[in-house]
Amino acid sequence: MERTLSIIKPDGVQSGLIGEVIKRFEANGIRVVAMKMLHMDKEQAKGFYAVHKERPFFDSLTDFMSSGRIVAMVLEGDQVIEKNRSLMGATNYKEAAEGTIRRDFASDIEKNIVHGSDSPETAAFEIGYFFNSFEICEQ
Repeated sequence: MERTLSIIKPDGVQSGLIGEVIKRFEANGIRVVAMKMLHMDKEQAKGFYAVHKERPFFDSLTDFMSSGRIVAMVLEGDQVIEKNRSLMGATNYKEAAEGTIRRDFASDIEKNIVHGSDSPETAAFEIGYFFNSFEICEQ
């Protein structure tokens, strides 16, 4: 059983899409085993996205991610990283496949509703950034 981190970004929370995103996960055999709502400050957002600190979009990304509430979730399932990324769609919502979360709801390349880990190594770091082992429910 694989785990990954998913975040409903500030635009998704503000647009009232929490239930819709979770519904899509559950309809595709993905279980939510931990979840919390929080509001990252700028330093927390910089820590989470440190891998991108040299990229030109780092400041705008961390400004956006610290602009409002997010919902962080640990997802579990067979090949959940791949499934989640498929459900999210391409980072650029204009290139995302029909029926994906980003194609259906995003308005900008950064304001693209959701974040998801891209590998087991990234998932381990990202899950640990938001959750301790006591917060993740075992089946």
